[in-house]
Amino acid sequence: MTVLGTGLVVWAMVLTFGLTDGLEHALRISGHPLDIIVLRKGATDETGSSITPQQAQELATLDGVARNANGEPMCSAEFVTILTKPRRNNGGTTNMIVRGVETIGRDLRPDFEIVQGRDLRPGLNEAITSASMASRFENLSLGEKLEINRVDFEIVGFFEAGGSAAESEVWTDIRDLASARRTPDAVTTVNLRVSDESAEQSLIATIQDDKQFNLKAIEETQYYEDQMTSAIAIKFVGYVIALFLTIGAMFAAANTMYAAVANRSREIGTLRALGFRRRSILFSFLFESVLICVLGGVLGCLATLPFNGLTTGTANWATFSEITFSFRFGPTVLMRGVLIALLTGLVGGLFPAIRAVRMQIVNSLREQ
Repeated sequence: MTVLGTGLVVWAMVLTFGLTDGLEHALRISGHPLDIIVLRKGATDETGSSITPQQAQELATLDGVARNANGEPMCSAEFVTILTKPRRNNGGTTNMIVRGVETIGRDLRPDFEIVQGRDLRPGLNEAITSASMASRFENLSLGEKLEINRVDFEIVGFFEAGGSAAESEVWTDIRDLASARRTPDAVTTVNLRVSDESAEQSLIATIQDDKQFNLKAIEETQYYEDQMTSAIAIKFVGYVIALFLTIGAMFAAANTMYAAVANRSREIGTLRALGFRRRSILFSFLFESVLICVLGGVLGCLATLPFNGLTTGTANWATFSEITFSFRFGPTVLMRGVLIALLTGLVGGLFPAIRAVRMQIVNSLREQ
C-alpha cells in the first residue's frame, strides 16, 4: 500500500512537472537567437501593435538583415489578430491567434513543414494550422471553413514548427486576412533575422533610436521568455500541490515503518543482543523505507510515460489566447519524481528508525 500510495503521489507530481516543462519548451524553442520582433513603441505584444507597410519595407532594407538562398531579405511583415471561437465537444469558447503571413515568414519558424494537405495559396482565402489546434477547435479540420468577420477561410493543410508557439496559431495570407478584417495594408509586427550576433544589437539600436520609425525591437528569445507567465503560474500551483502530496506520502511511509518497528520488536532486541550496533539497525530501517518509496517513485514515473507527447493547452495570459503544447517527461522531470520519492522515504523512515534503536534490549525481547 505504501508503494502504491507513493507511486500515485509521484505520478501526480511528475504529470504537473511534465505539463510545465512542455509549456516552457514550446515558448523557449519559439525564439531564434538571431531573430528580432519589431513592434510599435508602447505595445506589449503583437496584437496590440501597429506598423505601416512603408515602415515594414524600410526595415527589410536595413544593414544586417540576413538573406535567404534566393537573396531575399528574411523580413516578414505580419498581421496578428485574435478571434473568439468554440472548442470541440462543447468545451466552451476561447481565444485563438490568427496570423497573416508572407511566404518568407515560414523560414523564420523552427523546422516548419506541411505534414498533411498542402500550403495555402494567397488570394484565395485559404488557411493552414496544426493538427493539435484542429483537435481542440471547431472548424479547423481539413476542408472545414473558419469564419473571420463573415468571410470563410478554408483549411487546406496542417503544419508543424518544431513544437513551437506557431503550432498554436492559424495562418493565412496577410493580404487576405487584412481584407477580411477590413483593414487594408494592416501590419502589426515585423519578424526579421539578422546575419550574425554582432549585427543584432546594432540593428536593435538603429530601430529604437530612429525617431521616424517610432518602433521598438526585441530579441525573439526575450519576447517569448516574457510570455512564460502561464508556465510560472502552473509551476507555482504544481509545487504547492507537490508539497502537500509529499507531506502526505511521508506520513504514509512513517506509518508503515512504525508498524514495522512494532511488529519486529523481538527481532530488534535479538539483533542488539547479538552485538549489532544501533547505527546498523537505524540504517537497515532507513534503507527499507527508502527502498519502498523509491520503488513507488519508479512505478509512478513509468505510469506517466504513456502521457509523453500528449497534446494539451492552456491560456497564455500574455496574449489572452490559448497555447497548445505537449507533455514532456525528460530525464530531468523523471529524476525529480525519483528524488521526491527518495526524500519521502528518508524523512518518513527516520523517526521510526530512531524509535527502533532506542528500544531497550530486555523490553524488546519480552514483546510477544
